[in-house]
Amino acid sequence: MLQLIDIYKCFAKGTSHETEALRGINLSILEGDFVTIIGSNGAGKSTLLNIIAGTVLPDRGKVKIDQEDLSNKAEHYRARYIGRVFQDPLMGTAPSMTIEENLALAIKRYGRGLNLGLNKQRREYFRKILAQLELGLEAMLTKKVSLLSGGQRQALTIVMATMFQPKILLLDEHTASLDPEISKKIQLITQEIITEKKLTTIMVTHNMQEALRYGNRTIMMDRGRIILDVSGKKRENITIDYLLKQFSKLRKEEYIEDELVLA
Repeated sequence: MLQLIDIYKCFAKGTSHETEALRGINLSILEGDFVTIIGSNGAGKSTLLNIIAGTVLPDRGKVKIDQEDLSNKAEHYRARYIGRVFQDPLMGTAPSMTIEENLALAIKRYGRGLNLGLNKQRREYFRKILAQLELGLEAMLTKKVSLLSGGQRQALTIVMATMFQPKILLLDEHTASLDPEISKKIQLITQEIITEKKLTTIMVTHNMQEALRYGNRTIMMDRGRIILDVSGKKRENITIDYLLKQFSKLRKEEYIEDELVLA
C-alpha cells in the first residue's frame, strides 16, 4: 500500500553541516498496518514522515501509495491521501477560527469541492463526532480554537486529520508535549479512531512502552537507517529491556560496517 524504495536524503550537502538524514530506506506498509517508529534524536524518524507527506522531497528513491508514484508530488497533492498530526498542538488547526470553522475547513480539504457553509445539519454532525471524544467539545462549536487546552486542540486535530478516511495517518510524537494524564487520554482517543476507521497508521514516538503497546509492528531507526523491524508473535514477546539491548548491539554493528566502508 505504502512503499518507500531506496530513499536517501541529505541536508546541507557539501557544507560543514552536512547530515545524511536517510540512507537507503526500503519499507513496505500494508493496508491496515499500525506501525510504531522509535529511535534516538537524529535517527531520521521525522524526516521519514516528511518524505512520506511531501514536506521534504527525497534526493533519491521513490514514494508510492497504491502503486502511484508520488516521489515528486507536492505536499498539497498528497494531502488527499494523508492525514497528519504533529507534536505541537498549535500546528494542526487555525487558532483564530472557531471549532466549527476548523471542522468545516477539514471537510472542504478532504471533501474536494464541498463548500465552507455551516448549517444545522453540519453542526449536528460536528457535535456527534466531537461527543465521542468525551472532552466537552461538542458544546463549544463557536469557541475559538486558541482558547482550547493543548489536549482539546490535539483531539480536534486528530478528528480533522481522520474525517475522510485518509489512506495513511502520520502521527509525529503527537502526545509528547502533553502532560501524562492528557497524553494517555489522547492516545486512547487515537487508538479508538484508528480501530473504528481501520486506518493505516505510522506513529513516531520516543516512548518505548507506547511503541510496544500500540500497533502491530515496531521499527527502530538509527542514523538514517532501519536497524530493527518486528511484528507478529515475535513483537508480542518483546520487552523494553530487549529493545535497549538490541539498539546497542545493532548500532555497534552498523558503526563497524560504516567504518569498513570508509576504510
